[in-house]
Amino acid sequence: MTADSNVRALVNGLHAKSGGGVTYLRHILPVLQSDPELQVHLVLHEDQRSLFEDFGENVRVHYATFKNGFYRRLLWEQMVLPFLARRLGVQVTFSPANFGPLLAPGPVILLRNALAVSEVETRPGKRLYWLFLTVMTRLSLAFCRRAIAVSSYAGQALAQGAAPKVQKRIHVIHHGVDPMFSPPPSGQAREDFLLCVGDIYIQKNLHTLIEAMKSVKEAFPDVRLKVAGRPVDEDYGKRVRGLVENGGLEKHVDLLGQVSTDGLVDLYRRCALFVQPSTVETFGNPLVEAMASGAPIVSANTTAMPEVLGDAALFFDPSDPGAIAESIVTVLKDDNLRRQLSEKSVMRSHDFSWEKTGRMTAQVIKDSV
Repeated sequence: MTADSNVRALVNGLHAKSGGGVTYLRHILPVLQSDPELQVHLVLHEDQRSLFEDFGENVRVHYATFKNGFYRRLLWEQMVLPFLARRLGVQVTFSPANFGPLLAPGPVILLRNALAVSEVETRPGKRLYWLFLTVMTRLSLAFCRRAIAVSSYAGQALAQGAAPKVQKRIHVIHHGVDPMFSPPPSGQAREDFLLCVGDIYIQKNLHTLIEAMKSVKEAFPDVRLKVAGRPVDEDYGKRVRGLVENGGLEKHVDLLGQVSTDGLVDLYRRCALFVQPSTVETFGNPLVEAMASGAPIVSANTTAMPEVLGDAALFFDPSDPGAIAESIVTVLKDDNLRRQLSEKSVMRSHDFSWEKTGRMTAQVIKDSV
């Protein structure tokens, strides 16, 4: 394929502000820009400059300067971005979010946010947001040429009720894991703390995990749970802090807030056990990071978590604090089980790489032309 015949793709990065969205773009863009059959344009807001490093000459970055905010971003994305895409002569507009600009050339979307969260959210404002996301996801699926789902669960759940021709547009491509996440050096012993990682929303189910900790500390009086993640939902973050304080768990639960990547690498390597209590996950980057780090894992048995973890975890019902506590105590009491789960974690992690994710994504983009 000659330079003139390369596929010109615009990557809409406006939604990548924290967590998995930023992780995804940071890893996928270098792979896309290395594809000799792609010409890549990247659209970001100027407020996102600090989140991303220079990707080199093969990625042309365009910064939007509108006054940032949800509604302004939505209007700019739907009204201005399509004109920019056409002016640049792009053939494919890839939006790594549930929705993108409906009228942009060659729309491709990434199905990554779980609409099932609306079922557990009770606050009117938040329910309105999830209703909006549901509508925009359905519309984007109807308009897109291709959709990439981060798991089979995500593809099935987000396309539920869609026409068969729409469902055929969906391709499942798992996320990868950065090589920096690796097992601890030989001889380094794991410490006696539990670890939970992820931005704090209601679907992360920390309230149930904290309730379970009351039973865990009865069996292990010195146990500590470290929670690494920023409270994106401030109201829920306050609720979680209140549960810790009112439950007398200040000596057993550490809310660390946002932790640097180097800090996470260290925590994964040192923890006795990684706990994933979420009620909803479409993939779960911390799962593959924990596996790659050789951490023993106990996890909720819902949505995409069994798909991602395979046999590398002990599963529990996330709605039952007793079941969560029982799983944690079972693994902490059994050195042999912890060793087996650690070995299975490392083996399972070999199925995930950002290079593989990037190559498969590039192919979907090229095939959509």
